[in-house]
Amino acid sequence: MGNASVAEIARTSSPGARLRALLARPDILTLPGVYDGISARVAESVGFPALYMTGYGAVASGLGLPDAGVASYTEMVGILRRLVEISGVPIVADGDTGYGGLINVRRTVRGYERAGAAAIQIEDQEFPKKCGHMPGRRVVPAHEAAARIRVAVQARLDPDFMIIARTDARSSLGLDAALSRAEMFLREGADILFIESPDTVEELRRIGEAFRGAILVANMVPGGRTPVLSAAELQALGFSVALFPAAGFLAAAGALRASYAGLHRSGATTPTADAMEFADMGALMGFPEVYALEASWAALEDGASLEEGADQAG
Repeated sequence: MGNASVAEIARTSSPGARLRALLARPDILTLPGVYDGISARVAESVGFPALYMTGYGAVASGLGLPDAGVASYTEMVGILRRLVEISGVPIVADGDTGYGGLINVRRTVRGYERAGAAAIQIEDQEFPKKCGHMPGRRVVPAHEAAARIRVAVQARLDPDFMIIARTDARSSLGLDAALSRAEMFLREGADILFIESPDTVEELRRIGEAFRGAILVANMVPGGRTPVLSAAELQALGFSVALFPAAGFLAAAGALRASYAGLHRSGATTPTADAMEFADMGALMGFPEVYALEASWAALEDGASLEEGADQAG
């Protein structure tokens, strides 16, 4: 399926198989971070063939709390399920540490798969975890990290469901330790490698060179620890997936603050340059389909009334 079209990929049976087909194409896969219904609809409407459920954004939007291990499995799988229900493209989902011990990892993998995700990301931080570009992250011993990935691989029901193994060891143990853990994750059967927060472009290059042929994720967070590069630059360094988890919620939060501050200050709304028209928002949310359904129902009711009239006349 290396040259499969988007339409052909959309007809593939499972979300995991659809994601694998996208990753088999020659170009790097760019994933925007989505966290609620509006962000998912907007991202899909502009043409992204797959989406990433960002843990930071989902926790911030859904709970109004920091991404510091406060969200439960139940809350996160509920957000994922809602995103899948409204999306027509594969969703890669942040599964944090698996929300507990190994039995929790197994439950999380199966729950995310049943909810309709195409892939789950499992990381090696201690529980409770922190966002990958925040200070104070600590990782579990290597053997525990390997066990998480082994259990995740064994837990999936569909062999096409993808396991993303993430290590946060770079910040506390150094890049060599992070590379060693990534090699270990490959041996455990991980489909995709995610070495979080390398500090320089040279470190990104080392990762790409160390894992030629593997599917590699690069995480681009403005203001984070890693230099922010374009998808094309990342592909040249050997990466297969360019992840931009914060692009949406940073833009949304900034726009909301500007709009609400203006309303509070003046008592009136002043549309910003990027604000969506109300009619366009209605179209994005699916109101044209609602109107079409109502029209078809009205036609059915009118037809039924005509038949009743004909029966009574007869």
